[in-house]
Amino acid sequence: MTSSQLVKMRLELRRGVLVLAVLGLLKQPHYGYSLRKQLQDGGIDIDEGTLYPLVRRLADQGLLDSEWRQAEGRERRYYQLSSLGAELLSQLTDEWQQLNGALAFLLEQSADTNGSDMNSLDESAEEI
Repeated sequence: MTSSQLVKMRLELRRGVLVLAVLGLLKQPHYGYSLRKQLQDGGIDIDEGTLYPLVRRLADQGLLDSEWRQAEGRERRYYQLSSLGAELLSQLTDEWQQLNGALAFLLEQSADTNGSDMNSLDESAEEI
């Protein structure tokens, strides 16, 4: 696999996780830079060119409320989950936990059996 292919696969893997991470952090109000810093502090590096369009899209979908506030001598736009966003976060969190558990099981099975026990993989896939 080439370096460029690996980068593309990583981006694809991160896409859905970013939405969940942003929604989760916006249970509390944040402006763009503070949100980006929290994500980075949590181990998720994200470019401004990715974060700001994502936040605007979530706001346009009614998942975030926003307001301008004076902070540190300048106007900043703060974002926070709307009630619709909080509802979606709860649903996505449940879905993430189920998928994460299933994926952990599948990867563990694969490591333990090197793919020889397909019956248990089929059973776990049916649970998803």
